[in-house]
Amino acid sequence: MNITYLSHSCFLIETSSHTLIIDPYLNGNPLAQVKPADIKCDFVLITHGHFDHVGDALQIAEQNDATIISSYEVADWLGRQGAKKAHPMGLGGGYNFPFGRVKLTVAFHSAGYPPEDGSMAAFSYLGVAAGMLIYADGKTIYHAGDTALTLEMQLIGQRNEIDLAMLPIGDNFTMGPEDAVTAAEFLRAKTVIPMHYNTFPPIHQDPKAYAGLLEAKGIKGAPIGIGESLTL
Repeated sequence: MNITYLSHSCFLIETSSHTLIIDPYLNGNPLAQVKPADIKCDFVLITHGHFDHVGDALQIAEQNDATIISSYEVADWLGRQGAKKAHPMGLGGGYNFPFGRVKLTVAFHSAGYPPEDGSMAAFSYLGVAAGMLIYADGKTIYHAGDTALTLEMQLIGQRNEIDLAMLPIGDNFTMGPEDAVTAAEFLRAKTVIPMHYNTFPPIHQDPKAYAGLLEAKGIKGAPIGIGESLTL
């Protein structure tokens, strides 16, 4: 399995049979090095309904005839905007897909989208935020989405052998580096990739410094650069 970091919270996961993209925020992302038109995938996974996570999901799904996997509210919202294949899920629920299994986990965060025409129309609230457990090729990956530190991560770690965790470290909107170290301990993750940092000024962080904090706790930190890959 090959995991490529595309910036912010976006990852491309190539399993033995299918390719997945998570939280494809590329257009409008100052750090992204690829465009939505460059993406080839079979499934588009979205942790929650904020612009920097929904991103270019609709375009990518359309050009690849890909299936969107997200919460009920986000899947329905994108379906009403033209998504032809959208699989809705709820917190705590799991589902078997051709590549493996996805389970939504609790994330302490909000979810919603402003009107795209810039009007003062009502904000579209899109359910609750989620993290995702992805089981494929005999590996378990945890993408936390946007979240605060939560004791639920301890339960996730007790019930799963997590090969790779993707954790936000940006602070301000999510947990910061110190809380993300505790999250990694709760999860008992073998390897941790930091995400959701440096895209905007309020979330500036040093991923190598975070990796150092992890190493001090005996946890492998993998602050891979944008466009770089890790193989499980």
